[in-house]
Amino acid sequence: MEDQIQKLLFNPLIGKITTILIGVAIIWIVIKTLQKNIFIKIKDNQNRYRAKKAGNFAGYVLTIILLTIVFSDKLGGFTVALGVAGAGIAFALQEVIASVAGWVTILFGGFYKTGDRVQLGGIKGDVMDIGILRTTIMETGQWVDGDLYNGRIVLIANSFVFKEPVFNYSGEFPFLWDEIKIPIQYGSNYDKTKQILLKIGQGIAEELTETSRAKWQELQNKYRLEDAITNPVVSLVANDNWVEFTLRYVVGYKKRRATKTELFTQLLKEIEATNGEIKFASATFHLVDAPDFNVNLKK
Repeated sequence: MEDQIQKLLFNPLIGKITTILIGVAIIWIVIKTLQKNIFIKIKDNQNRYRAKKAGNFAGYVLTIILLTIVFSDKLGGFTVALGVAGAGIAFALQEVIASVAGWVTILFGGFYKTGDRVQLGGIKGDVMDIGILRTTIMETGQWVDGDLYNGRIVLIANSFVFKEPVFNYSGEFPFLWDEIKIPIQYGSNYDKTKQILLKIGQGIAEELTETSRAKWQELQNKYRLEDAITNPVVSLVANDNWVEFTLRYVVGYKKRRATKTELFTQLLKEIEATNGEIKFASATFHLVDAPDFNVNLKK
C-alpha cells in the first residue's frame, strides 16, 4: 500500500497535474484581485470594461502558456496528429473561429464599443457586452415605437461583422439628422410659417449645432467628406393638396423621439396663436356632380 502511494506521489503525470492546478489557481486569483481592487477604481466606464476584458483574456492566455510549458516534452510526438485533428476541428468550428476573429476585429477595428447604438443583422439596440463569440444587445424598436427599449436582450454572433453592414448610430459622429414635416393650407402666411419653424428649431437644437459642427469638422480632417449643414434648415414643396414644410435638424442619437415631441408641442402652440393666419391642411375630396341622364321608359 505504501509503495503504491509513493508511486502516485512521485508519478510525473501527477506532478504535472498538480503544477497546473496550482498555477491556474494562482493566475486567476491574481487576475480577480486586480479586477476587484484596481480595475474597479477606474472611473471611465468604457476603460473599466476594457480593463476587465483584458484581464480575462490575459488569464486565458497565461493558462494556455502554462499548459504548453508543463506538457512541452509530450508535444513532439503528437505534431502530426494535432495537425490533422486541428484541420478537422477548424472545419467543424468555422463559425466559432469566425466569431473569435470578429471579436478581435471589433475590439481593434473600431466597429463599435459597449454603450454604442448599433444595428447588426437587422437588430437595433445598445451594445451591453462584447464577448469572445457574441455581442449582447438591449433591443430597441420592434413592437415599441421610436428608439425606446423593448426589454428584449439579443445575442448576435460576432461573425456578423464579416457578413452584413454594421450601422453605428453613435460612433465618431454621435448625432443624427432628423426632420419633421407639416402640411399647411394654401393661402396661409408662408413666410411666417418658415420663421416659426426656424425659431423653434434653433431654440431646441441651438446647443447641438456647435457641438455637431465641431464633430463634423473632426471627421472632415480624418476622412474625405464634404461640408454639411448642422444648423436647422426649413424647406417647402407644393403638391396637389397643400404646401409641405420640412424642418431638418441635428439631434443626439438617444434623444430623437424626445426632441421631435418637443418640436411638435411648440409648433402646435405657435400656429394656434396665429388665430387662423396659418392653418394646418388635411386630405380633402372634391365631389363632382353627376351628369344628367335622359331615360326613356317604354311600356
